[in-house]
Amino acid sequence: MNIKRREFLATCGLATIATQIPTFTAEGISPNIIRKPSRLQVGDTVGLIAPAGIVDAKDIEAAQKSISQLGLKVKLGKHILDRYGYLAGKDSDRAQDVNLMFSDRTIKAIIPMRGGWGCNRILPLLNYSLIRSRPKIIIGYSDITTLLLAINARSQMITFHGPVATSTWNQFTVDYFKRILFNAEAVTMQNLNPSEVRVETIAPGKARGKLVGGNLSVLSAMVGSPYLPTWNKSILFVEEVGEDVYRIDRMLTQLKTAGILNQIAGFIFGQCTKCSLGDEPSFTLMQVLQQHILPLGIPAWYGSMIGHIKDKFTLPIGVEVEIDAGLGIIRMLESAVSLV
Repeated sequence: MNIKRREFLATCGLATIATQIPTFTAEGISPNIIRKPSRLQVGDTVGLIAPAGIVDAKDIEAAQKSISQLGLKVKLGKHILDRYGYLAGKDSDRAQDVNLMFSDRTIKAIIPMRGGWGCNRILPLLNYSLIRSRPKIIIGYSDITTLLLAINARSQMITFHGPVATSTWNQFTVDYFKRILFNAEAVTMQNLNPSEVRVETIAPGKARGKLVGGNLSVLSAMVGSPYLPTWNKSILFVEEVGEDVYRIDRMLTQLKTAGILNQIAGFIFGQCTKCSLGDEPSFTLMQVLQQHILPLGIPAWYGSMIGHIKDKFTLPIGVEVEIDAGLGIIRMLESAVSLV
């Protein structure tokens, strides 16, 4: 390797590291204060990006229609239709779209098109200092969990677990989306029809804490990285899709051995969509949840409207909430967005 090549690589490495270290003092913003993005208003522009799996032009067309029905305008990420293997473009290009959306002053919110896989690969390439200096709504679920947790942890900003652009924007989902992100309400979340989506109490009781969570397998894959928030006295919510029960057991065991479960104040398992017992013999999902959660002595339940389902809550990551495990209620104790 010649000297010029070594110098070039060293410069790139320093630049990458620099994007990962927030420089809050230059902005006069204390790193100990979590930032809230501004609320949405009719006429605002939303940026659509593809930070994970591949999307098609027809998906973008349908998403634009759904978003416009909310009274919002749409701006597409530069690389939204790129393809690179099973990813929606190269890591650097997908990360660039995220950074550009945060730097663009005309964009008020960022909605990924879909999950899949790929967000974990771009975490070292995001400009967390820039993101903190330009707080904006970013929302999604599944693989987007990675972005939500990393931005919350590294940029100290409220993020939102909720629909992606290709989700079903039905009345239930839109109602929570608007009340929390447009109206700046501190919402109480409860299943629409408990008889259809039944709450199964693991351990009754109430608890307060910072709401943190997302897709269980994605969260488990982030353990040991510098991109997770603190867990002390938090309310952990998780959801999953298409996993056998023994895999849920494995992932919860990982959170336990990593010291995460023994720090939390409350636990919510949303929906485990298309999860099965797998090879016999097997525990039931509830048995596995009881084995891991009951010894913690904290309020917990299964069955909240969170996950790979049509009716979705919008959950603000980093906001203080109170839960009632007996009733399956999540009550926000503050608004998640600012009025300015």
